[in-house]
Amino acid sequence: MIKNLKTLRLNSGLSQKQLGDLVGVSQQSINKYENHDVEPDISTLILLADCFKTSVDYLIGNTEVNHIIEEVKSYELNDDESALIEGYRKLTSDEKESIRLVIKNYNAKNPT
Repeated sequence: MIKNLKTLRLNSGLSQKQLGDLVGVSQQSINKYENHDVEPDISTLILLADCFKTSVDYLIGNTEVNHIIEEVKSYELNDDESALIEGYRKLTSDEKESIRLVIKNYNAKNPT
């Protein structure tokens, strides 16, 4: 059973048939994935994750992160930089965009 598939499908307002049509499997297959110990092949699993803009890891219950896991860069941050990142992550999308614009403007004035 794919742990989070049913929740994602219901939250998206899709029927089992609609989801099956989106990823190219039958309604019965979706039912088996949700309610029985039947697992899709990897290509279907990837299509399901893409459909819900999540990761395969989330679908199968390997993580609680319910979005596509983005590649991150590793940096050695001091306390001040870490606090800035933590504060940034708490902002709304619009607030983050404002911060990005401010940084872009400062960088344009002071190119390195």
